[in-house]
Amino acid sequence: MNINRQWLLAKRPDGLVTQDNFEYSETAIPEAGDGEVLVRNLYLSFDPTQRGWMVDRESYLPPVEIGAPMRAGSVGQVEVSNHPDFKLGDIVQTTGNWQDFVVAAPGQGPMGLSKLPEGVTPEMMLSVLGITGLTAYFGLLDLGMPKAGETVLVSGAAGATGSVAGQIARIKGCRVVGIAGGQQKCDWLLNEAGFDAVIDYKSQDVDAQIKATCPDRFDVFFDNVGGDILEAALNHMNLKARIVLCGGISGYNATAPIPGPVNLMNLVTQRARMEGFIVLDYMPRAAEAVNDLLGWIASGELKYQIDLQSGFENIPDTLQRLFTGQNLGKQLLKIADPR
Repeated sequence: MNINRQWLLAKRPDGLVTQDNFEYSETAIPEAGDGEVLVRNLYLSFDPTQRGWMVDRESYLPPVEIGAPMRAGSVGQVEVSNHPDFKLGDIVQTTGNWQDFVVAAPGQGPMGLSKLPEGVTPEMMLSVLGITGLTAYFGLLDLGMPKAGETVLVSGAAGATGSVAGQIARIKGCRVVGIAGGQQKCDWLLNEAGFDAVIDYKSQDVDAQIKATCPDRFDVFFDNVGGDILEAALNHMNLKARIVLCGGISGYNATAPIPGPVNLMNLVTQRARMEGFIVLDYMPRAAEAVNDLLGWIASGELKYQIDLQSGFENIPDTLQRLFTGQNLGKQLLKIADPR
């Protein structure tokens, strides 16, 4: 391969992301400078937050520029190294974007550049041990502060982050209730992930089912969805409940502002706390989370799912899977094999 294939952001989305938002391009392979390495991407990560990066507004990261490769986390292989800590053939994690090759360096970009720990596969690194796993770990434990015997409610519970958050709550001795869409996802949460109860938002009344499955109300709500599901949950809080705002996928493709919950005063009457967070703030503590997550995986206490697509030409379609509910678990795409 002597070209660098790319998918560029062609125009900002209005509603659901489509193929028209992106443009295929080919360019020269970039050259690594002093202290840098050239990485050939092997796997790309797909996350709901990418929809937010496409919008021209102030956020925790600058928006992707029109005409630039779409931002994405990746695992790849070092092709050229001008850095003493990396050698040809190393498998590394970085922000490789939607392209074949990227120049990277430690401390550069949102993810920097790091080698995969021994025995960790690219699929693990981009899912349960990557941003999604770290998000679940720190969001639940640092903000949710679950205690044994408490009830933890999780929305988007079959997703890569929600499923890990719910299982960590179970490991910590909590009763766990998940909200997910569709029988297949609900069955996996009950039979594989060990949730105590599941609500299918596609076929059940969420407000009524939270009341039924949380008869003593909930103590922690780990929310990935927002919108009507957040509003329903706020009706069923215990005193001193903690609501962790991880994401709001229900509104990511909205073309007009979505009204906020009408029952925020419940936070006052229940003396509850609702707090948002960004996992990038916790990256200096990443090793702490990875150690615990690896231990739970090795013991069989923590299960995870990978939805693996393949083919560079399928990159835009793979992002759409997140917003149509097609993915089951962490959404990844493989574009090459290691040499």
